[in-house]
Amino acid sequence: MIFNELTEDNFLLFAIKNYENPQAVTKEDFDKDLNHFKYIKRLLKRYKNTGQLKTHLLLNHFIILYNIFGEAATPMLFFKIEEDLWSSMKTFVMFLGKLPEYPRCYIHDIQVDLHCLSELYKIYNGKEETGLDSAINKGTDDDNGQ
Repeated sequence: MIFNELTEDNFLLFAIKNYENPQAVTKEDFDKDLNHFKYIKRLLKRYKNTGQLKTHLLLNHFIILYNIFGEAATPMLFFKIEEDLWSSMKTFVMFLGKLPEYPRCYIHDIQVDLHCLSELYKIYNGKEETGLDSAINKGTDDDNGQ
């Protein structure tokens, strides 16, 4: 079956076709794995509404989805999660190197959430201050004549 566009009618079939979890043996296992979409959605909504970003927990859920569904997780995420959360979601997808260069589509035009990116680089660098923070501080220092 060819999937030109994900819809409510074909999402489940697309998910089953791309599902690769050797430890899952029941439909309940599959349903539990699909719940990671809900968890990501809930955490991104909390971040949007309160500013509280649970970076490590979000990364864990994204990694689990990519381990289970492979590259198919990217279109599945953008289908399942509301458009107002796409900026922060795209930041995680890009950070994990899962945003395909081709074919170019609307996803490439979505702005990256700079706060999310800064928090992800803190984890990546193992530091509290990111290169982004350093550049901002350096610019401030230069303005003060330091």
